[in-house]
Amino acid sequence: MKPNTDTISLSEYADKLEHQQIKELEDKIITRSLISQLEEGRQPTYKRGKTSPEVHLLMGDDPRLPEMPEKPVFMDFVRLRFSIGGQQHLLQSARLAQNAGLPEKIILACLLHDIAVSGFIRSDHGYWGAALLEPYVDEEVSWAIKMHQCCRFFAVPSVGYEYPKMYHRMFGEDYKPEPYIVAEYERARKHKWYMTARQICINDLYSFNPDVIVTWEEFEDVLGRGFRQPSEGLGNDNTSASHMWRTLRRPSNAL
Repeated sequence: MKPNTDTISLSEYADKLEHQQIKELEDKIITRSLISQLEEGRQPTYKRGKTSPEVHLLMGDDPRLPEMPEKPVFMDFVRLRFSIGGQQHLLQSARLAQNAGLPEKIILACLLHDIAVSGFIRSDHGYWGAALLEPYVDEEVSWAIKMHQCCRFFAVPSVGYEYPKMYHRMFGEDYKPEPYIVAEYERARKHKWYMTARQICINDLYSFNPDVIVTWEEFEDVLGRGFRQPSEGLGNDNTSASHMWRTLRRPSNAL
């Protein structure tokens, strides 16, 4: 029987299960996503593990990862799949928006704006995050999360948003956004929800304080009102995003 992760830390959980995991993987072959090879700077090579009547490709739960409920809710993914540091950034951003007295939709958008970075993929994370969330949140929230991807590269001093100094350090003084980002921004500026996306950027900028700890309990009500949790569980509900939640749950599936 697997230990209760509510009473021990994830590191303790991993230690206790190490021997069991090794044993369970003796007859399973773990396949790596080809995109992970691209992230290492090389063109992917496809190699299928050698199977036999006793050895098979892994399909289903990965015993190396914490086990998830059969009907997982959003907070199960937060606890068992999302990065810890990424969570603090989201929570700090939401608190800034809340302290500024902004509407609850904007607080929720700040709370979820970098969900893809925290648990899925970094490249074009605004688009991926919006796709994960579209079936479950107000359209304004998902649109703003998608468009913060482009808005963050353009300063608007009149509303309190300067081009982030850390972007100069991260991307270089000469970095210019790609043409699709520029075109997307021009479209976003004309949209009725433009300022919702812009508020994500404003409250994103100062949400990296390592000395500040915010808990999810602080936003339990905001999340409960703004996120439509499917009764079947995320990934089991047959929406446009279900396959992405299933991938987060079982990232090592061979197919």
